[in-house]
Amino acid sequence: MRAIQVEAFGGPEVLLIAEVPDAVAGPGQAVVRPAAVDVIYLDTLLRSGWGGGYFPIEPPYVPGGGGAGTVTAVGEGVDAGLVGRQVVARAASGAYAEQFVAPVDELVEVPDGVSATDAAALVHDGVTALSLARTGKIAPGEWVLVAAAAGGAGSLLVQLARDAGAHVVAAARGERKLALARELGADVVLDYSEPDWQQRVREATGGAGVDLAFDGAGGALGRAVFETVAEGGRFLTYGTADGGLTEIAPAAAEARGVRVVNTLEAGPHTPAVVRELLGEALSLTAQGRIRPAIGATYPLERAVDAHTSLEGRATVGKSLLTTA
Repeated sequence: MRAIQVEAFGGPEVLLIAEVPDAVAGPGQAVVRPAAVDVIYLDTLLRSGWGGGYFPIEPPYVPGGGGAGTVTAVGEGVDAGLVGRQVVARAASGAYAEQFVAPVDELVEVPDGVSATDAAALVHDGVTALSLARTGKIAPGEWVLVAAAAGGAGSLLVQLARDAGAHVVAAARGERKLALARELGADVVLDYSEPDWQQRVREATGGAGVDLAFDGAGGALGRAVFETVAEGGRFLTYGTADGGLTEIAPAAAEARGVRVVNTLEAGPHTPAVVRELLGEALSLTAQGRIRPAIGATYPLERAVDAHTSLEGRATVGKSLLTTA
């Protein structure tokens, strides 16, 4: 089968199309032939060699954490009736390929009315956004700031906050991304490349700042997002796109009574939690309450372009690879 391999850590150019052995399902596993494969910013970081302490990956390897498509084979102990089902799953083997292996207990059937591309777009970002929304406990009437609001998870958080009855401030860089945030229902959109954006957050919220901030940026920008949170508010960070994790000094949070949650420190969810959150994200999509904002799809062999666009901050919304 065809797959994308990372031959050595480096820039997007190390993503090469290759012929590799077909995927084989072991006990408790299934083989999925994806129609669409998820592409997330973490993929670009791992490809560059970042995160070895968290993700012990060595080249050559096939990247990609999941996608949506058809079950084509199952392993020992798995119901053969799954063959032919339309599913979405996180992958046990690299998903940038014409086939990948997934644990059967992580397969979620795609409901009627949800496309394979929408399902693939939710496999990571839908789980992330719903987990963040639950942890943040969004309340009606609150002011909620979503930073990196045009990203895969951020665009879903804008919709989840709106659906919960909150007032949404969406922060992103550039008019194309701000236009998407407006379309998704944000009440206020701000370009955080402009020097006065934090002051404009306070003005929009009556001077106090936001009750809750979701930081999908990380680094220095994440620390700037923290400064927009009102006294007694909540700050949830999950981003790494702006030069690393957001680190907030405990004394700074305590001085303003801000609850800080770094969701990356908690580690990955259990398979059961992933399955539950992904199922809920698919249900909300089927109901029309949220929709993945898919900005770009690329054929498998153009994985280089997908990574280049993500790293250059040119992608608006979600990026996917397709294998058809």
